[in-house]
Order: sequence, then C-alpha cells, then structure tokens
Amino acid sequence: MLKIGCHLSASKGYLYMAREILSIGGNTFQFFTRNPRGGSAKPVDEADAASFRQFAGENGIPVILAHAPYTLNGCSADPAIRDFAARTMADDLRRMEYVPGNLYNFHPGSHVGQGTETGIAQIAEMLNGILTEDMHTTVLLETMAGKGSEVGCTFEELREILDRVKLQDKMGVCMDTCHVNDAGYDIVHDLDGVLTTFDRVIGLERLKAVHINDSKNPLGAHKDRHEKIGEGTLGTETILRVMRHEALRNLPFYLETPNELDGYEREIRMLKELY
Repeated sequence: MLKIGCHLSASKGYLYMAREILSIGGNTFQFFTRNPRGGSAKPVDEADAASFRQFAGENGIPVILAHAPYTLNGCSADPAIRDFAARTMADDLRRMEYVPGNLYNFHPGSHVGQGTETGIAQIAEMLNGILTEDMHTTVLLETMAGKGSEVGCTFEELREILDRVKLQDKMGVCMDTCHVNDAGYDIVHDLDGVLTTFDRVIGLERLKAVHINDSKNPLGAHKDRHEKIGEGTLGTETILRVMRHEALRNLPFYLETPNELDGYEREIRMLKELY
C-alpha cells in the first residue's frame, strides 16, 4: 500500500489532521510538534489523541511523522541554545507517547563554527540524554542540504551521529529528496548508486521515511529550497522513481512542497495516479 501525505497544521489537533488528510486523498501526515519558529506548544488534548488512535486504526492511517521546530539546534556554540533544544525535544517525545508507535524527525543542527566533529558529538550527547528504553517513538535524523554549517549533509556524518547513540533501536533516518540533491547526491541520474551508498554507509534498514520535494536548485547547490513536484530540477519522473523503488516503496512519503491544502491535494492525486 502506498503511504503518502503532506505537512498539515496541527492547530486543531490529531483527529482534525487525520480527517483532513483523508479528505485530500492521503493516508499519512506530518505536523510540527509546536511553533516551528518558536518554542511554545499547546497542552496535549488526551481525548483528541485517544480519538485519533481509534480513527487511524479504523481508516488505514498506519503511521504519522512529527517534525521538531526549526529552532532546535543541539550543536549550537551557545550552551543555552543547546539546553533549549534538549529540553524541547525531551518534552516533544513525552508528548508523542499519547500517540505511540510513530516517528519524530529533526534537523541535526548547525555547528556555527565549532567544526563538524564537535557538532556530531554534541548532537549525540543530546540524544543520549533524552532517549529512554521505554519510549515508543522512533527519532529520525533528516538528511540535510549542507547550507552554512549544517551537520548531516553527508551520509557519513549521519552515521557518525548514529554510532554514538546508545539506544540504537530508537533511531532512524528521514531522507529528503530536495536536500540530498542539493547536498550533491545525484538521485536524478543515479538513484540506485545513491541508495547503494546509503546502504553501505548507514544501512537501508535505518531509513524510515522520505520527504518528497522537488528542488529549485541544481545538484550540489547546498541551498535547500523546495519546489512543487515537476517544477524543479528533479522532475516528476525522479520523484516517481524514488516512490517506486523496491528499497523505498513501503516507506511513508511526505510532501513539503510550497503549497496550500488544494495544491497538496493535486500533487497527491497526480502521484497516486502515476504511481
């Protein structure tokens, strides 16, 4: 079964998002755990979470993906910013226990001049202080485009973080098609080669979700600017090859293209028809 959805606003709760994604033809969705540019979060509505769990089971929503706010930077040079990231992520993961068995994705962070190795060590230290044996959420490192001092634009950097995390079974990776293109991985002309490299360095069993986005920029641009499907440098056929690939086809796919809900509906319909 193709698992496809898009990014939705969480302002009206889990059950509303579930109904909304079904109304536009999807069967999974991504949402921000809190204000993506800040740190505030609404209290968890336990009744809403319970209603969602029942609704998801009855309506074929197998998994959802929570996205950490962009303000998290677990490898900042500022200890206060690192502390904020750790406290916020820990709170997010406690909140995710109301909808257990799902995914939580975050951008590894930017080392802001400290160096990649320091950044990797700080990210892993943060995760080791947060993850617990009894949690029911899988935490995903997102592949990054490599703008500025971002950590995680190479598979090797992601592997280094993963290797330093004690609770290995709580971790995975989310691949973003725009980001890997902008990082220099040629999924347009050599998708098999890119996935072979990912498997050798990280392991395809670690890949738990895919962000399907076209890119405004060429291969290796290190820019991270998403484009609507078919309107960027990747093109519709590349996105479809990703979705159809034997190693990826059973993963959940999430659109983060520059769209409102009606645009997401068109893209979901198009991709399902072509798939």
